[in-house]
Amino acid sequence: MNDSGVASRLALLRFLERVQERDLARTRMWIADEQRRESEQRVGEERRPRAPEWLIERGLDRNNIVAVHTGECWDPGKRSRPAIRTQAIDALRHQVPACTKCRPDTALGIVD
Repeated sequence: MNDSGVASRLALLRFLERVQERDLARTRMWIADEQRRESEQRVGEERRPRAPEWLIERGLDRNNIVAVHTGECWDPGKRSRPAIRTQAIDALRHQVPACTKCRPDTALGIVD
């Protein structure tokens, strides 16, 4: 009776070992996948072009300028294009409205 109890206990321990080896292999696979994802994300962030400092939002006819935004504005509109500082200042001086959310006129120092 003792021999069969030892054998079954040993068999259970061997089974447990196989289960744990599979779990360890799966965990190592998850770690490798996560490292790959983090690496891809880091490479993507490095390759992402810098955000523009200023945006000029155009109207439907593309000749009409609707608003000036900062580059970090959360609501720039779909027809916004990057602009340089002088273009943003020039647009504000020609009575183009400043975005009320990001206040580019304050950032540029053109508040009346």
